[in-house]
Amino acid sequence: MQIDWNLAAQDLGRFFTEPVSGGLPFLSMGFWLVFLLFLGVYALLKKSTKCGMMCWVIGFSLFFFYKANGWLMLLLPATAAANWFIVEAMRKAQLRYRKPLLTAAVVIDLSVLIYFKYTGFILHDILRSNFEFGQIALPIGISFYTFQAISYAVDVYRCKYQDKPTFLEYLFYLSYFPLLLAGPITRARTLLPQIRRNQMPSSRELWLGVWLIILGIVKKGVLADYIAVYNNLAFDTPASYSGYELLMAAFGYTMQIYLDFSGYSDLAIGLSALLGFRLEENFLFPYRSLNLTEFWRRWHISLSTWFRDYLYIPLGGNRKGKVRTLLNNFITMVVAGLWHGASWMFVIWGAMHGAGLVVHKLCQGWLKKIPDTWYVKAISWFITMSFVTAAWIFFRAPSMEVVGEFYGKIFGGIDLAYFVPFWQARTLWCIVMIIAVAGLAITPKMYTRAKLRFIKLPWAVKLLILLIVVQLMIQLRSGDIRPFIYYQF
Repeated sequence: MQIDWNLAAQDLGRFFTEPVSGGLPFLSMGFWLVFLLFLGVYALLKKSTKCGMMCWVIGFSLFFFYKANGWLMLLLPATAAANWFIVEAMRKAQLRYRKPLLTAAVVIDLSVLIYFKYTGFILHDILRSNFEFGQIALPIGISFYTFQAISYAVDVYRCKYQDKPTFLEYLFYLSYFPLLLAGPITRARTLLPQIRRNQMPSSRELWLGVWLIILGIVKKGVLADYIAVYNNLAFDTPASYSGYELLMAAFGYTMQIYLDFSGYSDLAIGLSALLGFRLEENFLFPYRSLNLTEFWRRWHISLSTWFRDYLYIPLGGNRKGKVRTLLNNFITMVVAGLWHGASWMFVIWGAMHGAGLVVHKLCQGWLKKIPDTWYVKAISWFITMSFVTAAWIFFRAPSMEVVGEFYGKIFGGIDLAYFVPFWQARTLWCIVMIIAVAGLAITPKMYTRAKLRFIKLPWAVKLLILLIVVQLMIQLRSGDIRPFIYYQF
């Protein structure tokens, strides 16, 4: 096995001279070379001075954010300063002033997010205005750190988080680079106490981090990126493809987005484990779900629980009657769809899931009367995954015209005569998809056993597995590494 040092040098040069796009460094040799240097200094500082360790991580995080956004990176420390001072004032204020201060923090955070992310959508798509304005660059990661800032302010207001972090600790929490580009959205009560304890990672935590990094590379760098090549062709020019080929692209994107985003989460959580921080899981086998309610308890858990705690419950949750509960579910999913992007396509996607959740909750009474047999579970899984796949078409398609092409050709009739030619033309794509789909058969118990066995392996074997996975990613990589899907949100 050989390492291409010329490619490594090129990646290292690009890391320092070119803008970061969509979290690309997490899968480049340039990033890992820099990270190893960062990790060495970090370990020395962590043992000797917590303040120095925090400054080192914050500096690296802001550099990372600068590479992604240029001088728009100043928004991050400005957001941190505004929120920290307002929340500190709220802690000391009389009861009647606490809510206005919370409102001020939330309004400031959402105003910045709305300006950068939704100005064009509001003016052109909603208000139908012809007003022209300059192109507004969307800072990568703004949705994630904005939601973390809001959750911190609300938790302090609700007395769910009562510790008083210093500004340096809070800036560390808000700018922490593994989470900066695409989450997972981490609560203050999860990360800030660990910053204060400043404990070195155990051997088990270090190897757990390596395990998650390997998983992230396999999911994103090996499987998702290769599957994406054909998906992009089909979604870009659907008129050129048959119904069968578009159906394969829909299946392909269903696997791609899961592997892409869960792969990023694995990498972020794995990097954090190497630094001594334990973060909560963000995906719990969502494609094994038997209904939509279960799906949203397993998919992007940090986001779904954020909307539950900070939108669904404030709207009334399930405390104001059945009709209001169903309406709150629907509104929450529509807003969650809009959070993903300033487009009616995301709104429709969110509305589809909102309607699906409403239907499921309305049917729960008689669904509970159906025997819980294996074939009932199989039918439930098939219906759930069919709905999720159909909805992903709206999520991925750039316009309703593309959705019309997909739906029209798929539901207009699938010609199975395309099966053999498609296999012959895209054999490797089909094999990669079979491997990805086969992964859905892995149960939580099987996954836990595999993880524990990996941790117990000799260190040389574990590093060999890591090198093999990296080499496999390099072999399948065509051109530049593809951006993580969720960085744009």
